Amino acid sequence: MCGIIGYVGPRECKAILLQGLERLEYRGYDSAGIALRETGGLDYIRAVGNLQQLKEVAGANGSKATHGLGHTRWATHGGVTERNAHPLEGCEGGRVAVVLNGIVENFRELRGNLQAEGHLFTSETDAEVVVHLVERHYDGDLGDAVSKAYAELEGHFAFVVIHHGHPDLLVGARHQCPLVVGVGEDEMYLASSIAAFL
Repeated sequence: MCGIIGYVGPRECKAILLQGLERLEYRGYDSAGIALRETGGLDYIRAVGNLQQLKEVAGANGSKATHGLGHTRWATHGGVTERNAHPLEGCEGGRVAVVLNGIVENFRELRGNLQAEGHLFTSETDAEVVVHLVERHYDGDLGDAVSKAYAELEGHFAFVVIHHGHPDLLVGARHQCPLVVGVGEDEMYLASSIAAFL
């Protein structure tokens, strides 16, 4: 069980994501992280331990990002390390990020196929296959890439993806795990629980 949150809108999102993760912390104490869409690419901040560790690492970095993801992890596949903390990135680290709750049951087969195609994995998680599948299928349409990646996955999961080239877009998918949508004034949220954005 993990906690996930995504935000896109007019407000600076770092504090929004961290506040949402506070409300989701009961879903995972092993590690936490955020990805912020900055001008030059996606900026990842991750920490091992409870959410307080992430807050200390994130500090006051002055981010003006209005688009991002957050995650609090309960480790299932892969040890409790910073490299296994979400959000996870693909081969082009500054382009695509994913947060996932649940389990991808066919990740070993998918990982083997993706590695044979030249994808480089940096974590031991089952969730990392999702970001590489999105990269594999991406041709300018993020929704289509997520849809094609989703079709290859087996298990029970919910995930949210952002792409640096799509500053106004969160794309989520779920299978047998909750994923809730929050609609604000010119802003959107996706999360594993409504508590994240109340």
